[in-house]
Amino acid sequence: MLSRRGFLAATGAAGVVRFVPVLAKERRILTLVYDKALGGLRAVERVVR
Repeated sequence: MLSRRGFLAATGAAGVVRFVPVLAKERRILTLVYDKALGGLRAVERVVR
């Protein structure tokens, strides 16, 4: 399980990757959801063309 600091670092890294597909006319939507199994937040990413 990720700590809060690890989660923020992973989310920040995912944010950097979001800007690469802009050249391919794609958008990535990052949503934070509460996962009861993990007992914390989880990042869900969708690609929208």
